[in-house]
Amino acid sequence: MRTVVSRLIHSRSSLPRLFIMDAPRNGRYLSTDSGKVDEPFKFEEAETVNIPPPPTEKLLVLGGNGFVGSHVCREALDRGLSVASLSRSGRSSLHDPWASNVTWHKGNLLSPESLKDALDGVTSVISCVGGFGSNSYMYKINGTANINAIRAASEQGVKRFVYVSAADFGVVNYLLRGYYEGKRAAETELLTKFPYGGVILRPGFVYGTRSVGSVKLPLGVIGSPLEMLFQHTRPLNQLPLVGPLFTPPVNVTAVANVAVRAATDPVFPPGIVDVYGIQRYNQKSK
Repeated sequence: MRTVVSRLIHSRSSLPRLFIMDAPRNGRYLSTDSGKVDEPFKFEEAETVNIPPPPTEKLLVLGGNGFVGSHVCREALDRGLSVASLSRSGRSSLHDPWASNVTWHKGNLLSPESLKDALDGVTSVISCVGGFGSNSYMYKINGTANINAIRAASEQGVKRFVYVSAADFGVVNYLLRGYYEGKRAAETELLTKFPYGGVILRPGFVYGTRSVGSVKLPLGVIGSPLEMLFQHTRPLNQLPLVGPLFTPPVNVTAVANVAVRAATDPVFPPGIVDVYGIQRYNQKSK
């Protein structure tokens, strides 16, 4: 959070107890104090001051030890937020220094009662929960688990909820029917429970540095060139059936940046943000 502060300096050694501004006369102002004419106010050049978020602002990241979730946690910590995470494995296996600054909770979103402690004092939630498998399994993880989290957060009085969903990929949607049906069911629930504070991010392929134990996989080697290439093929995205396959990849840091902003900025508009919107909001925040 950045705030512009201007320091006000008066030409006299002390300010009058009562000062009423009148219309300027030849660049000077009249004061009611003893009927004297004061010199005009002088302003120093405005300076930008970094002010940390209020200490009462607490973010809960669901799936914080995953690829996208871990980047969301780090982005939120960099912004001075108090960060907690809930996942089935609990504490992250990452050895990065930032991980020790997250409050880790172990729980299963298919058992909503495990959310109670994690939601204590939370003002906003970002869900990065998702997975692949059989159609029934994918619907449970992408749909039911997130629906449970959305309902629990709403009942707890959470102000904002951001859901990292997925872009449509045309024919791929049919092949991964349970995955997309679950995602869309969670989206519908979010827009119902959080009509003014619910944000859905729909990235396509998310690339970036993925940590697997002590090994870091540089997925940007493939994703970054594709993102640049697909920037020039946007019209192809409108083609029937195969058009969505031209949806450009997006960097995981951009997704994390926009997710945290959407979760903490009260004027961030609710609704669905596609990959082009993610890119646009990420550029505006730089």
